[in-house]
Amino acid sequence: MALNELYAVWTPRVISILRIMTGLLFLQHGTAKYLGIPAMPNFANVQVMSLSGIAGLIELVAGVLLTVGLFTRPVAFICSGMTAVAYFIAHAPRGFYPLANGGELAVLYCFVFLFLAVAGAGLWSADAMLRDKQ
Repeated sequence: MALNELYAVWTPRVISILRIMTGLLFLQHGTAKYLGIPAMPNFANVQVMSLSGIAGLIELVAGVLLTVGLFTRPVAFICSGMTAVAYFIAHAPRGFYPLANGGELAVLYCFVFLFLAVAGAGLWSADAMLRDKQ
């Protein structure tokens, strides 16, 4: 099997793994804010209608949807925008460099979500199962 054929076979699977892990990691932010799991002092007592509270709802719902791969493209697009806004509101005012302002994770999430919005959910997803049934 040629290397290009190997890439063609494995790319949709690796995209699925990237989506699942990103969804699970993103979900932690929502569960920390609303369920207290894991317990994070800076996420305690989040008000639902605050920016952090709204972000937590998006993280909770989107984390689940991304993990199972349902509505991946629109959900990932929304998450990409949300994490970009989070970067510019919470991190950019602290300095130019993401390493120095603590915004590396927000930037990385933004571009991973943007990639998933374009690439889709991958082979192992609810989106793929629904598409195959049609």
